[in-house]
Amino acid sequence: MSWVIGRRSAWVIIAFWLAVGAAASPLAFRLADAQKNDASAFLPADAESTRLLAAQHHFPGGEAVPAIVVMTRPAGLTPADRSAAAAIGGALRPFASGPVLGPIISPNGRALILTVPLAQLDDAAQFTDNVREMRRIAARRSPAGTEIAITGPAGLIADAFQTFRTIESWLLIVTAGIVAAILLVVYRSPLLWLVPLVSVGIADQTAAGIISLLARHSGLTVNGQSAGILRVLVFGAGTDYALLLIARYREELTRHRDPAHAMREAMRRAGPAILASAGTVVIGMLCLLIGELASDRGLGPVGAIGIVTALVTMTTLLPAAMVLCGRRLFWPLVPRFGEHPPVTDTALRGPAARTAHLNALAAPTAPGHEDLTEFDLAEEPGRWVRIGAAIDRRPRAVWVGTSLVLGALVVGLLTMDTSLRQDQGFRHRVESVRGIELISAGFPPGVAAPTYIVASERAAAQVGVAIRATPGVAGTAEIGRAGNQVQFLVALRDQPDSQRSFDTVRELRSRLHRIPAAGTLVGGNTAVNLDVRQSAVRDRKMIIPLVLAVVLVVLMFLLRSIVAPLMLMTTVVLSYLAALGASAVAYRWIFNFPGADPSLPLLAFIFLVALGVDYNIFLMTRVREEVERIGPRPGVLHALAVTGGVITSAGVVLAATFSALVIFPLVQLTEVGFVVAFGVLLDTLVVRSILVPALTLDIGRRIWWPSRLARANDTGSTPPAAAPGGPISTPRPRPPRHRV
Repeated sequence: MSWVIGRRSAWVIIAFWLAVGAAASPLAFRLADAQKNDASAFLPADAESTRLLAAQHHFPGGEAVPAIVVMTRPAGLTPADRSAAAAIGGALRPFASGPVLGPIISPNGRALILTVPLAQLDDAAQFTDNVREMRRIAARRSPAGTEIAITGPAGLIADAFQTFRTIESWLLIVTAGIVAAILLVVYRSPLLWLVPLVSVGIADQTAAGIISLLARHSGLTVNGQSAGILRVLVFGAGTDYALLLIARYREELTRHRDPAHAMREAMRRAGPAILASAGTVVIGMLCLLIGELASDRGLGPVGAIGIVTALVTMTTLLPAAMVLCGRRLFWPLVPRFGEHPPVTDTALRGPAARTAHLNALAAPTAPGHEDLTEFDLAEEPGRWVRIGAAIDRRPRAVWVGTSLVLGALVVGLLTMDTSLRQDQGFRHRVESVRGIELISAGFPPGVAAPTYIVASERAAAQVGVAIRATPGVAGTAEIGRAGNQVQFLVALRDQPDSQRSFDTVRELRSRLHRIPAAGTLVGGNTAVNLDVRQSAVRDRKMIIPLVLAVVLVVLMFLLRSIVAPLMLMTTVVLSYLAALGASAVAYRWIFNFPGADPSLPLLAFIFLVALGVDYNIFLMTRVREEVERIGPRPGVLHALAVTGGVITSAGVVLAATFSALVIFPLVQLTEVGFVVAFGVLLDTLVVRSILVPALTLDIGRRIWWPSRLARANDTGSTPPAAAPGGPISTPRPRPPRHRV
């Protein structure tokens, strides 16, 4: 990529990305209109609910989404209320794709319902606007003293889309603000933070524009969850790449007079690690393509496109802009040629300076560790030097103790409950959920989300008897015939999406499938969500092992070792389980959530494993570089010292951007944001900073088996320890070899 760093080519690259950003922005702002937030859009093609939806197309109004209007009066509905309800039904008829059913009065006389079938629209915004206008009409015409709401599948879809549409712009503002604040703190410069922020902003708009086009013209499934995750993923990963590249660029500016030469060297040394990191995440995301759920298959390409766009932008636009701006961009902390970076590679200095520095540090820190060298400590020891020294004293005790703490967090998984209902997914009051509560005042709760059954006409009587005899069924009615098929509407006694309603659907399927030649299909909202949950479990069992295997192979190829990748994957999986366990406790006892979304474990795994491996890649590639140059123990400590600050900053950025999802008033996104933010911090501050270095120090050269590093003697520029009372003699330093 060195061609992007020349003075002339840099201007071309910048002009190109500005044009791309300007063209992509209008498409990016239309991404919300291409979303599909109803559960039926995510079903696998062979699910029974999907096949029922296809069969319903043969019935008049079969493609409709029911909107249920509920009106209640605590003291009992009056004749005037019933007349008003009939008038409301007439006023809503222009929105209906078929006959408006009702009003139907509840047995206790305190509630009534109308069912308005709405046509499915590709334009989610128009569908939501229609529901909002229906609510306005119903509220204006409802009699005083009554409460009215529009709920059902149409109401839930409209409320979910409206929530995403309302918060989308705020998510961009909050995410960009978080990144800007962290960059200001990290760089302590009034100018430098602008370049990576603008670059990642262009990457965000470009990725969203590409995905908007694919959602409209290629059938890519995008929902509010994947769109929200896309934004924080691009900002978080893109900023991470910028932090790592700029840190290496700043280091190289002290060794090269020309900023272009410094950037080329920074790209050569940091580029492979950044590329491997992005490749790991992309491969992990694309593993979702083998999932049954369309939501999983859609999130895979969405995330992969976001990461690739961030990678390309931050390795072309960012270097070009940095080179054109020159050293002055770092003002007031401008790196000077010949100035040594914060953690000093004293082997590159003169013999007298090295010897004086080593004599000052010659005192041993612990028995058996008298061979500390210049590579163990910085010229001005900082916290990462002190952390490394502390780990080096007793590495086995450190990794055992850290593992026990993480294991204690894993115990929290015993409290994990993945039975979150669709109506429990909102953190704020919405009309559709209130409507379900109002229906329960006079009708069985299942009326809010009716179940539909299609069977052959010749078995209709037998099917009807079996439906009515099934426990958990409140009532049923035949609602239409088409060809040789008949359709039943079934109201369940229990809350939609509850475990009892799922059991009723399973029992219905079991009984009706045993009727000969009935060809029965059971669907509807509760059946759809049951199939979604079952598919989520199957996806988890298939995708998680595949991701582990693929990432392990990538690490083996990158590190040219078997032991090191196995160790890294073990620590990342332990970190994932610990984060999930701690989050389960937080969901229940801090957030008071009624449960977790069934897709949460898989999403958390994809992000935490793929992103967690990133930081280990950044650390271990530098460890390998230093081990080749100065030996195993000093190499680990020096790598930890020089990468600690920038990797921690990158982890904080990623955690902070994912925490922006908490502003969504939706339980699912809040849960994803919390577990990923907590898990990234846990991985950055504990696993990568303590556990991995301790294990690497304890295992020693064997960690690089079967590569030559596992068999090599401890060589390099490490001078011997000082003899008691005498100075250290400094051998001639060896020039640095290959760097990743």
